[in-house]
Amino acid sequence: MSVTAAPAAPPLAPGARPVPGYRILAHLTRTGWLDVYDTWSEERACRCVLKVVRPDRRGEERLRARLLREGRWLREFTHPHLTRAYDTFESPEPTVVLETLTGETLAHLLGRLRRRPAAADVALLGMQLCSAIHYLHGRDLLHLDLKPSNVVVERGHAKVLDLSVARPPGPAPAGLGTCCYLSPEQARGGPLTAAADVWGIGITLFEFACDELPFDCGRPPQTPDDRAAGSPQEWFPQAEQSAPPVRSLRRLPAALAAAVDACLRPEAAARPTVTELASALEAALD
Repeated sequence: MSVTAAPAAPPLAPGARPVPGYRILAHLTRTGWLDVYDTWSEERACRCVLKVVRPDRRGEERLRARLLREGRWLREFTHPHLTRAYDTFESPEPTVVLETLTGETLAHLLGRLRRRPAAADVALLGMQLCSAIHYLHGRDLLHLDLKPSNVVVERGHAKVLDLSVARPPGPAPAGLGTCCYLSPEQARGGPLTAAADVWGIGITLFEFACDELPFDCGRPPQTPDDRAAGSPQEWFPQAEQSAPPVRSLRRLPAALAAAVDACLRPEAAARPTVTELASALEAALD
């Protein structure tokens, strides 16, 4: 007899007060482990964003700790290209309150643009990402999940979101991050360095410039034996293939194209440092 899993509890209704001083205005989205709300701050008399672990996953201590860790970092950090946290609550449930950003994610922007962004916009975005990542690296943290949906832009000003998978340099499990965007060393697992975030900057700029990714992130073709074995293994093409030159998809100025291509070198040690990349992008912008 099959057993049907119980449905997850519905999101909080408008008017609910999950933590003191904050009132729910609307439910924004539900991810694999979070609920995100548009919320009113009574202390600040402004809107903000509230993140909580989904009701059906609140028993997972690692998720509770992950959310609180991100909230503490974002309350402590102060940088013009990083989102800010206002408050972090441990009870009644782990909750993080973030500033409301009025721009749009790069992912949304790419979906509505009628033409590709100018080369100068690509270089400027890259310099701003370098600035945020340089700040994180100075605090012994790797972001490890740079991608268009984790960057919000308003009138040319970018802010990086989401430190939920951030960690210090060192060993990490295979597949940490988002399949299409993680570096080859993230795909394989093992020691991670600042070069993994340089890859993240590069692949974000590649997609922003070309409106497509350098790799096909679908699963590899399966043989009958593979299908008989059950669900396919996760596949990371960047662990096996080199990224095509950006100029094979779009004619960018040579200096800018070279800077993006350098970020996507398969060997971590061959990529530029964040400081070197920022200098190259600044030169390309000039």
